[in-house]
Amino acid sequence: MKPILRISLMLMMTMLTANLARADATKDLHALFAAEWDWAMEQSPTWASMLGDRRWNDRWPDVSLAAVEKRHLHANETLAKLQAIDRAALSPADQLSYDLFADRLTRDIAEHPLGWYLVPLNQRGGIQTEYELADSLRFETTKDYQDYLARLRTIGAYVDQNIELMREGMRRGIVHPKVIMNRVPEQLDRLYADDPSESLFYKPFKSLESSSRAEDREIVAAAREAITTHVRPAYTRFQRFFEDEYLQACKDEVGIWQLPNGDKMYAFFAQRETTTDLTPDQIHEIGLSEVKRLTAEMDAIIAQVGFKGTRAQFFEHLRTDPKFFYKTGEELLDATRALSKKIDPKLVKLFKTMPRMPYGVEPIPDAIAPDTTTAYYNPPAADGSRAGVYYVNLYKPETRPKWEMVALSLHEAVPGHHFQIARAMELGDVPAFRKYGSGFTAYVEGWGLYSEALGDEMGMYADPYDRFGKLTYEMWRAVRLVVDTGIHHKKWTRQQAIDYFKEHAPKTEHDIINEIDRYIAWPGQALAYKIGELKIKELRAKAQSKLGEKFDVREFHDVILGSGALPLNVLERNVDEWIASLSTPGK
Repeated sequence: MKPILRISLMLMMTMLTANLARADATKDLHALFAAEWDWAMEQSPTWASMLGDRRWNDRWPDVSLAAVEKRHLHANETLAKLQAIDRAALSPADQLSYDLFADRLTRDIAEHPLGWYLVPLNQRGGIQTEYELADSLRFETTKDYQDYLARLRTIGAYVDQNIELMREGMRRGIVHPKVIMNRVPEQLDRLYADDPSESLFYKPFKSLESSSRAEDREIVAAAREAITTHVRPAYTRFQRFFEDEYLQACKDEVGIWQLPNGDKMYAFFAQRETTTDLTPDQIHEIGLSEVKRLTAEMDAIIAQVGFKGTRAQFFEHLRTDPKFFYKTGEELLDATRALSKKIDPKLVKLFKTMPRMPYGVEPIPDAIAPDTTTAYYNPPAADGSRAGVYYVNLYKPETRPKWEMVALSLHEAVPGHHFQIARAMELGDVPAFRKYGSGFTAYVEGWGLYSEALGDEMGMYADPYDRFGKLTYEMWRAVRLVVDTGIHHKKWTRQQAIDYFKEHAPKTEHDIINEIDRYIAWPGQALAYKIGELKIKELRAKAQSKLGEKFDVREFHDVILGSGALPLNVLERNVDEWIASLSTPGK
């Protein structure tokens, strides 16, 4: 055989071997992703139901201590399976998915010994708000109702598993502070009604009450029986445990620092939520710096509107002047819906790709409105059966100022969470865990806060009070860096945190207290917003500087949103590669 022919044949064999290795690695990786997604859905049947996967619609999650340990073991086994796959043989797109999956598994494994799963509820949600699940479900067939009835009939075991977790938390000293848990008994009280048809769990069955079909009448009767026989006794048992035992074990002070390994726990949460290596002290200093910058910008607007008085007096003016508030919740809801319609047509100037899935604006359920924040977003169902929802708090409209509405809507709906989350769900050939479960709060919430700033380019802040609202919302997230680290790392009191917030932002006292209590209940989560926003703004400034006239904001936003939620370092790598591709001569 001639040398040249021999070399060519060897090259062909090498390429064939490499292609086979790549095919095997790719097949193994996607088989693992598919198997793990199914396993995750089975382990989290309520989440599966919310996504539109109805295979486990008749079940609650198993949150027993034994099940928690089993899931931890499974995570370790899955990571070993992943590491057995040759990453180098994968395509760049699959390498990214490999890395994101490995990151998630590694973080879950590292978090388990900290024991945070032993606090399964707080004042914002938990076993006492499980009735909300029905709002995300479809009730179209008899089986849909029968599945929900099965959940009602088995809720006792789910309640008892929560009690089991909480008792272990009491034993290990991993519990929340009393000041936030004191809100829960009132939430539990709302679950009781003398007539089972007035129960919050009964809501899905109301539509059948006027039906003449025998089958529907049987379902209605079964629902009443399930609530009387299973739901009410389970929650009576839980409330007795909570008030007689659990509250007494809760902490008198606030801050995760007082828990076993509290400092380690908080450092872990800070890095997990921000997807950075920043320490709590570094984050605290970033917060102080941002507060100083934003204070100067606020002072400039106060001077512009000609207010004669101190900054604190201007804040009080914004909090109390009736002209800044709607009189009723209905007026507030109508105005929010009208504002959303005003925003929608402006989006084409900044975005090349729009999500296909629509969104709606709805009120936060009355039962939880007093204890939750101003607004939040719920994603669409994965199967397209439910649109995204921007939920607005109508409780005490006199505490919901008009000047915050623009920034709030840009963040929670479009181009904020709906654009990011719905677009991620509509990505093409990427694993389900990247479409439906981000796990990267700094990206998700950083995008939401960055979206507030896009209101400038959309002409949404023509009114100086709306612009002040935008600064207030940015200041709110800067203050979070200071007070969250203050509470959980520097041992601030709750009142210190409330006072610092009131000093630097004109949000109403009701909102401020709810916010501070949220940070107490959810250590580190609030750090993600400002850190993520600063990174996205930094990346945009870098792209504009390097690309000059080649910079196109619509293309930039496609790069930011085009891969779903990412750790901030991976997002930066994507933007750098995009810049490099456009910087190549001839491009």
